[in-house]
Amino acid sequence: MTDDKLVPTGTFTDDHDVTRCVWCRSTSAYQHYHDHEWGFPVNDDRRLFEKVCLEGFQAGLSWLTILNKREAFRLAFAGFDMNQVATFGEAESKRLVLDAGIVRHSGKIASTINNAQRAQALRSEFGSLAAYFWQFEPQPTTRPERLTYQSLSGLTTSAESIALSKDLRKRGWSFVGPTTMYAFMQAMGLVNDHLEGCTARQRALQARTDFSSPARDSNA
Repeated sequence: MTDDKLVPTGTFTDDHDVTRCVWCRSTSAYQHYHDHEWGFPVNDDRRLFEKVCLEGFQAGLSWLTILNKREAFRLAFAGFDMNQVATFGEAESKRLVLDAGIVRHSGKIASTINNAQRAQALRSEFGSLAAYFWQFEPQPTTRPERLTYQSLSGLTTSAESIALSKDLRKRGWSFVGPTTMYAFMQAMGLVNDHLEGCTARQRALQARTDFSSPARDSNA
């Protein structure tokens, strides 16, 4: 691994000469997530719903904690099928609070069930969650010219994540603060925050180039 004194650059290079964003350094599973998921554009409603829920569960925790529990979350929440989760009642809530495989936070569990119901309403209005969320894709002119460790360190929210958070809250969603929504946007590829020098950055950029925005398509 790269010597720790190089970590402030925001990247590290492994024994196979692969350079990655330093936040994924701790485990191979984290690195796989970084290489194949984080920052790559997503238009699948189930994945979008899953991620917005898991970002809510992450509040106050690390994403690695949630990632390590993701399969248990999927099992507990019916694969994040919003239609099934929306029907969860008292019995399911009690079951989830007792499930040691997930984060047993009653407020976040209740929020996920509530947000499933709100997601159904969004899908009815916009045709898909993807069409709704991709409306908040930032314009390229609002992004840093070069994504360095220094520029990324100040990107915990954006005008778009603030607007998204505000609109979701108005629609009755919870655990969707501006910082949580910016993390969601990073993960789902609405922004590409792989650092300069990271080997995944160019692949994520190409994926965004090849991606057809459902928000733009729905307005065509």
